[in-house]
Amino acid sequence: MTTSAAFKARADHVPAARADLSFSEIVSALSLALDLTEGALQGHALRSCLLGMRIASALRFDAAQLHDLYFALLLKDVGCSSNAARMCQIVGGDDRAVKSGVKLEDWTSIGKPRLSTLKLLWNNVLPQAGPLDRFLRIAQIGATQNKINAELITLRCDRGASIVRKLGLGEQVANAVRHLDEHWDGGGYPDRLAGQQIPIASQILLVAQHLDVFSTERGPENAIAVLRQRSKAWFDPELVAVASALHRDGSLWRNCLRDADPEDTRSAVLAIEPGADVQLGPDAIDRVCEAFADVVDAKSPFTYRHSLGVADAALGIAQTMGLSAERVHFIRRAALLHDIGKLNVSNLILDKPGKLDDSEWRAILMHPAITRRILERVAAFEEIAIIAGEHHEKLDGSGYPNRLAAKDLSLESRLVAVADIYGALSENRPYRDDLPLEKIISIMSRDVPKKLDGDCFEALLAFIHRADRAEKAQSVSACESGERAATPSLRA
Repeated sequence: MTTSAAFKARADHVPAARADLSFSEIVSALSLALDLTEGALQGHALRSCLLGMRIASALRFDAAQLHDLYFALLLKDVGCSSNAARMCQIVGGDDRAVKSGVKLEDWTSIGKPRLSTLKLLWNNVLPQAGPLDRFLRIAQIGATQNKINAELITLRCDRGASIVRKLGLGEQVANAVRHLDEHWDGGGYPDRLAGQQIPIASQILLVAQHLDVFSTERGPENAIAVLRQRSKAWFDPELVAVASALHRDGSLWRNCLRDADPEDTRSAVLAIEPGADVQLGPDAIDRVCEAFADVVDAKSPFTYRHSLGVADAALGIAQTMGLSAERVHFIRRAALLHDIGKLNVSNLILDKPGKLDDSEWRAILMHPAITRRILERVAAFEEIAIIAGEHHEKLDGSGYPNRLAAKDLSLESRLVAVADIYGALSENRPYRDDLPLEKIISIMSRDVPKKLDGDCFEALLAFIHRADRAEKAQSVSACESGERAATPSLRA
């Protein structure tokens, strides 16, 4: 290897993560990524958390209930990316715009759409098509609305609960997230629960979400007015009464209005974390990174294992290059989170089979910068944020978003860039199938060393060949074991 002494010094002496990183610190920061896939105003999950916790405090929840509710509020949208591709397919338009707009509509009025609902659909369904095609698609959506609602909400609810369990937060938090869209009168999803059948935490999640969405779009007075209108239909009348009382006495909206600074809101959220905040060990930090990688990968059927695949490749390259165990671990986390900014990109763009236009390319070009902005909100992730944000930069300055050149790019950034390209070429894309290994190597080798780091590429090749040999050896061993099992014993 010809890795420079400067890179070696950095690899040996920069810590991978601060030792006192807490669960609330990392989840409150990464909740901003969940806002992206819903097209929500930045800080939606944070504001919802404050609103919901204030209602729960007025109801005198005990410490365990407050703890579970707190994390359920921050993670209520953790399953939302899983239905983005399906939403885009149904409407033929921007999934993020529809998701954002539909929260302001009463979608339970089957067959009796309001003018605002029709306007939302008209503006977003098949935007490039003619009036007749758009009208027919809207009519089809209306005729199958109940089925569509059940499908989309069940997708997000089941996926959200699954990720919460992966994070180790327990069944109470998972159930709260899963039943977010149940309605007091039984008209919600996924299980059509009604009244007290609905977990109280889920009821508060729905109220808090409603309050934030309506207050940021139409003001707090309108949010309370619509809350009261939907009392006994969507919402528990007792929760409506509590929220209304907090609104009247002026204690509901602190740090929760549209012009609130998200960092001030986040500080307020961290200040009310119930009980002793749990300090995360390395395994727990890895679980959080893996969970949010799952969120990113679920956004498109073409990237359903991309982040995990890039992380595996980055891990193999780093180990082959002889980096310390700590740095290997660190690089894997950066690779897992490198595409979190893609949650801000509509599936209309991500899954487009044809050539992207200029505005679509601008959206793609911004995602590494968005990744960096989200990750750097976690103080312990400062270096991870830099590396994840540079995964599309090239040594000759032709990359994006900042056209950095070789002198500006660390070994870790170069390494993740090589792993990302390898991962992308190995996967199906809307405009091509996955490529055979020989083709992938041929394409990448053309960019070495002008665009891609030669040492990282050589380490990738060594890792690939080592993995291939191990797979063949395992296959031979399995075949031999099968033959021995099928051969009658001489003693018999």
